[in-house]
This record gives sequence, C-alpha cells and structure tokens, in this order.
Amino acid sequence: MAIDRRPLTARSVIASTLLGTEPPSMPARSLVRVGEIFGISEGTVRVALSRMAVAGELESGEGHYRLGPELASRQRRLSVGRNPPLVEWDGDWETAVVTGPARSPELRTAFRTTMGRLGLAELREGVWLRPANLAPDREGWNRPEVTRSVHRFTSRPGSGTDATSLASELWDLDTWAGDARTLTAELVELTEALMGEANVLRSGFETSAAVLRHLVTDPVLPVQLQPPGWPAGRLREAYEVFDSAYRRSLAVWLAR
Repeated sequence: MAIDRRPLTARSVIASTLLGTEPPSMPARSLVRVGEIFGISEGTVRVALSRMAVAGELESGEGHYRLGPELASRQRRLSVGRNPPLVEWDGDWETAVVTGPARSPELRTAFRTTMGRLGLAELREGVWLRPANLAPDREGWNRPEVTRSVHRFTSRPGSGTDATSLASELWDLDTWAGDARTLTAELVELTEALMGEANVLRSGFETSAAVLRHLVTDPVLPVQLQPPGWPAGRLREAYEVFDSAYRRSLAVWLAR
C-alpha cells in the first residue's frame, strides 16, 4: 500500500477544500482563490463548480457553495478517521458473515467498500472481522448492501489463536506504519515552514489530503494489539498541529 497522492484537479481541489472546512460552505470567490494556489484559472474553477452543482456534489445559494449529501457523508468519514469513536476493548471481536443471496458485481463492490469503511477486514471470503473497540452503531451498518447480506456476531479467538497475530494477518500493519511515519515527518516539516510564514500552501494542501485518506484506512487497533511504536496517535497529533497552522495561513491568503 503506497501513500495515496492522487493528482489534484479543479474538482478535487474544490471538494478537498470544502471537506476540510467547518461548516463546509464557502463563497465562490474564495474557492477561486484556492484554485490559484494550484495555477487553476478562475474560469476552470467556475466551470467545475457548475458541473459539481448539476451532479449534486455541491449545493449552491446566495453566492456560496456547500457539500451535497454524498460529499457530506465523506466529510463525516474523514472526521471519524481523525477521531475514531472508540469504546473500551474487552477482547471481543466484531464478526460479520455473508449469508445473503448472490449479488451483482456492483453490489459486491459497494458491500466491500462499506465493510472497509466500517473498519472490518476479510479473513476469508465472506467472513469479516475486527476488534470490537469501535462504537457498534457507527455509520454504515444500516446501509442496505450490508443489512441484506450479513449476520453480525460477537466472537472471541480461541486458545489456539493469538489475537495480535490475527490482526497482522488481517491488515498490512508494517506498510501502514511506514507510510504514517513518512507523513508525520512531512507534517512536522510543513508546520515549521508555515509558522515561519513560508508559502507552502500547495504542498501542505496535498499532504493534508494524503494524511486524511491514510487515517481513514487506519485499522484502529486496541492498544493491546498494536505493534511496538505504533504511529497512528503521533500522526493524528501532528496533523492537528499542522491543520491549525495551515488554516491560519490559508485565511491570510484568502483575505489578501
């Protein structure tokens, strides 16, 4: 798993800007200014805004654009990635077993996507599980592609199964941790540059987007199952410090 550094188009710049804004609403002129950071012309940004509004990705009114329902749902997922809804872990595992009828390729893809967003991993075909340390009523369990397809159980590994080894089998922890450490180092460097009033808005924007995408894929393991030096907490701390510095710098840019 490589760090997700997808190229930024006018659409993705607009979406990422609003996804990182609370509340997720900005005037068109501010979104045009953000586009300038990436060398995107005003005309290109305004065309992208119109197309996103027609597609339902954005809603508009009184000169402002805000996230449509699907992107608003994505913003909630990113927020959960920053602050997962944890509960105390007592050794139990959430288990979901696929029992529903045959599904189309599209429904299978939607199901796998939702299960991943719920933080479960597939042990074998049709058997998904994770440590039961996330809020059991989190968003996703009520989606139709899940409710029609699975039975949910609470289980616990037997005496012959080591829970730490099981977690390593379900997720590529070494790769995730290595990418997290790389991103943490980038955040620290960018925060120092922002505090020194260097103009690193473009690189900061790109790294911020990569960090949020990476945090969404964090398996969010209980402390008891984390490998030594597990970097998820450090990455989240570095991101919060960076995000405050970046928001201040971006506000100055927009006010000019």
